[in-house]
Amino acid sequence: MNADQAVPVVKDLVLIGGGHSHVTVLKKFGMRPMPGVRLTLISRDTHAPYSGMLPGYIAGHYGFDDAHIDLVPLCRFADARFFHAEATGLDLTNKQVLCRDRPPVAYDVLSVNVGSTPAVSHIPGSDRVGVPVKPIDGFRRHWKALRTRCLERTQTTRIGVIGGGAGGVELLLSVQYRLRRLLAEQNRSADHLTYTLITDGADILPTHNRRVRTAFRKLFARRGVEVRTNCSISRATDGGVECRDGTRLELDEILWVTTAGAAAWPGESGLATDAQGFIAVRDTLQSVSHPDVFAAGDIAAVERHPRPKSGVFAVRQGSPLERNLRRYLGGRGLRAFRPQKKFLSLISTGDRGAVASRSVWAVQGAWVWKWKDRIDRRFIRKYNRLPDMPAEDVVQPSAGVADSHALQELSSFAMRCGGCGAKVGSTLLDRALARLAPVDRKDVLVGLHAPDDAAVARVPEGYVLVHTVDFFRAFIDDPFIFGQIAATHALGDIFAMGAEPQTALALVTLPYGLEQKMEDQLGQLMAGALDVLNAEGTALVGGHTSEGSELALGFAVNGLARPEALLKKSGLQPGQTLILTKALGTGALFAADMRRKAKGRWIEAALASMRRSNRAAAACLRDHGATAMTDVTGFGLLGHLLEMVNASTMDVMLELDRVPLLPGALDATGQAIFSSLQPKNMLLRTVIRNAESVASHPRYALLFDPQTAGGLLAGVPAESADACVQELHTLCYKDAVTVGTISARGKEIESITVLTKEV
Repeated sequence: MNADQAVPVVKDLVLIGGGHSHVTVLKKFGMRPMPGVRLTLISRDTHAPYSGMLPGYIAGHYGFDDAHIDLVPLCRFADARFFHAEATGLDLTNKQVLCRDRPPVAYDVLSVNVGSTPAVSHIPGSDRVGVPVKPIDGFRRHWKALRTRCLERTQTTRIGVIGGGAGGVELLLSVQYRLRRLLAEQNRSADHLTYTLITDGADILPTHNRRVRTAFRKLFARRGVEVRTNCSISRATDGGVECRDGTRLELDEILWVTTAGAAAWPGESGLATDAQGFIAVRDTLQSVSHPDVFAAGDIAAVERHPRPKSGVFAVRQGSPLERNLRRYLGGRGLRAFRPQKKFLSLISTGDRGAVASRSVWAVQGAWVWKWKDRIDRRFIRKYNRLPDMPAEDVVQPSAGVADSHALQELSSFAMRCGGCGAKVGSTLLDRALARLAPVDRKDVLVGLHAPDDAAVARVPEGYVLVHTVDFFRAFIDDPFIFGQIAATHALGDIFAMGAEPQTALALVTLPYGLEQKMEDQLGQLMAGALDVLNAEGTALVGGHTSEGSELALGFAVNGLARPEALLKKSGLQPGQTLILTKALGTGALFAADMRRKAKGRWIEAALASMRRSNRAAAACLRDHGATAMTDVTGFGLLGHLLEMVNASTMDVMLELDRVPLLPGALDATGQAIFSSLQPKNMLLRTVIRNAESVASHPRYALLFDPQTAGGLLAGVPAESADACVQELHTLCYKDAVTVGTISARGKEIESITVLTKEV
């Protein structure tokens, strides 16, 4: 069901890739939603780079946020699900997008906007030598490493850019400018760096006019750049490249900016493509072979209107694509789109200069850069500064989507039963469960492999049962990731007690919808949960699934432990050191996400932390002598710490400046954005002895921030604390740190003192 709407989902529109065309589609759907249509974006990255600003970003004129569109708040604005995943293929028969490391994603209508890569696969060695500039999202990591290598060297370093088009020219000049500036900041010369532009054409910039080519040839001569034309690369090696005429060019660093190439998976999936592998589309941007698939940008080849692979065309295709997707979903005829034949070209010169051209004229100078800068920044602002949309009356799905069968089924939603009548139908449930493969345990006598009225498990002699239950509504739109987090969260109590999980019962609430949509959502949800449960050796033995207004998931988990091995909250001892294994801030961050105030990379960091199992951390803490442990969840760090010190009758000195925080958590609380549970948690502030003196500290509010799938808090012997933290770091709990010390309780009722650098 669309978020905050009463209209069930009738159609799934799935977008693959956060390219220039798709960001326009997202914003326009956000401005004018289509009732009954669920929008989903599948993207490898949370931030979409704008190709027009990449040279300026490399040159250091722009920061990361200046040159990228944050897809997470954009999807929130569009009421679109954001799936951080990589598409690897299509099942065109069953209408599914195949993804790496997650279940297929069903679609009714699909659009592809994934860009291109340098066409170098035919060159032996190109897959292991050098750095491809596209896809741009992957280039940033390679550029950072290349930059570090060049700055560390003192001997001659030969940098070669393969490709004489606008992309190659801009990239070389930007790299040269940035490296010179960085070396100058170190009071070093850049004379040990040499640059060569290599092209298989007779001249550079073959699609631009003579004035542009002349301007850049003169510029290369002034800046000491060697230009090698008519050099078709036949082989790449660790020390350089070989040309087909037998010439060898010695190079230490290679950047590939050649003619655009297409990803292989569209053609391998069965979509019609052109000779180069790009998706063949009509002038409506609709696939020539599959009418329910659309494509735009570099990955698309418009049959009647071939154009160069350039961001300027992808930007212009955004509005026509959105219009035709909307018309196709509504059962209306599509409109043809004719891309422009002539367009303004703006090529930067590395420094704050640029060359502008159109048709046969060209101009250059610093003023052209300022012009280009205004155009680029205006484009980015359109998608990073989103308007607040007023609430509107919900339109019935018949006004948006033409599907008589779906509308007939939707008529049954007018009155929904309660009690057992609210259970999800057995046929739907059976189909969804048939795709699952819970881990098999010999101590499970009756489970999903032989369903009955209840599950039955054996308790080994000498062990006790440890029970826990957790249940909460979804706070993200990706059911697979939500399933992973819900399972990780539920298992946290088991690990905190020093137990091993045995079985789990699922409690699921699915939003009302078409049976097909509910089945797909349940399958995604439980696949994510099983990904975690199976990895932890926990058998899913059954559960209960019902209909409701919003997606929710929880688990009742049983664990096994020897009585003497149990770790309780009451086990803290004087002189111990407190260790926290994960950073705080999930409550504030997802409150900010709901308001579109959180950056996508903050949310991804939080999700990664929430999906990290506490199993290895619990074992590490036990091995280093922990005598008390709990997991930090809904009551926040202070609430759960208070439970420990009260149960143990101890005092604690908590070092606030050492408490680890997730990226963006301070930004969120600095804008007075808090979880809805924060006020209740803050009622516990009376237990802090020096609350008045630390209340103004920027980190103070995050002591009360409710966590989902948070870390472990444990008391370990002081002499073991440093070694324990070091081992936690090697186990990938990079935020693990000591946060306080335990002492015997004094006469005061208050039991927690918060230490800061100022106190």
